[in-house]
Amino acid sequence: MSLTASLFELTEEQRLLQDTIRKFARETVAPRAQEIDASAEYPQDMFEALKKLQMFALPFPDTYGGANSILMSCIAVEELGKICYNTAYLLIVQWVPFGAILKAGNDAQKARFLPGLASGELRSAIAVTEAGGGSDVAGITTRAERTDGGYILNGSKVFSTNSAISDFVIVAAKTDPTKRHAGISVFIVEKGTPGFTVGPSEKKIGSRGVPSSPLYFDNCFIPEELMLGEEGKGFQVVTEAFSRSRPIIGARGVGLAQGALDLSLAYVKERQAFGQSVADFQGIQWMLADMATQTEAARLLVYKAAAAVDGGLSGKALAPVAAMAKYYATDVAMKVATDAFQLFGSAGVSTDNRIEQYFRDAKVLQIIEGTNQIQRNIIGKHLVKN
Repeated sequence: MSLTASLFELTEEQRLLQDTIRKFARETVAPRAQEIDASAEYPQDMFEALKKLQMFALPFPDTYGGANSILMSCIAVEELGKICYNTAYLLIVQWVPFGAILKAGNDAQKARFLPGLASGELRSAIAVTEAGGGSDVAGITTRAERTDGGYILNGSKVFSTNSAISDFVIVAAKTDPTKRHAGISVFIVEKGTPGFTVGPSEKKIGSRGVPSSPLYFDNCFIPEELMLGEEGKGFQVVTEAFSRSRPIIGARGVGLAQGALDLSLAYVKERQAFGQSVADFQGIQWMLADMATQTEAARLLVYKAAAAVDGGLSGKALAPVAAMAKYYATDVAMKVATDAFQLFGSAGVSTDNRIEQYFRDAKVLQIIEGTNQIQRNIIGKHLVKN
């Protein structure tokens, strides 16, 4: 059930995309979803299927074959997320680096990297997080020292998702270690660059189909033409890229919550207890009502944030709006997945029933792309300063 389509008045183009992705998710993705999670292997077949659908440029201008719409991107991710967290993630790990280069890259960088990202011929990742800093972006210690013709990178990153199969990684490093935010610059580091190593993939509780890896830089030379944006302006590049993507992360939460609700409804309708359908118990109906209401509220908030991005909202004005969408929708995903797990009872504990996967993936959503505590910090600081 979804009331949002009518209340939000999706356009004919948006509805067509929704129907197309919903059909694709049910017919192509669903048969593979459980196996992708169980094997923890990168789903190359799903990547190729998305590539065939020409989904990798969806949020971006028609110059690259996209629809130039974050809202449409949220719709696509929501539909995929109902069925398979990992397949939805294949889009997002492509979109965040794309958005960073589109926003901060020069003409040569855009010409070199964006057509390949749009077509799926190139894959990318972004690397900001470090073991000692977590969400403290300004506190990163990976160092980029200027040298003739470029910079020398030394340091390491953790949990760089998609880097193991990427052609290049966008890396944040300190060009001025005496400064915090103003000391950060961003670099495009290509696969095979001497001194650049991708470590073994993490064994994760959820999001198991798209690898997250540590990265190591040992006297890694990066030519100056591969600096993304200006020196010392990297923090703005990173925060804007994350802010623009946060409604899409929220859409993953909405999709996950809706998928968990759908599974729960089907289960309680077919389950019998005490001589009647489990779905007929008032207590069960109240749980389902809460789950549906919370999911619908999250959907509306995500769509509103996405529409704001499409309307031109950016920078400091966008940050709290995007943060609200991300944290609320992913908290709802965790709440709904937990309640869904409860509705399955002992059957939910078994990996034969997919609800336990939704539960594990929901927890990951509360942490990635800035923890939900960090999102609350962004909102709170905006409130007290305005």
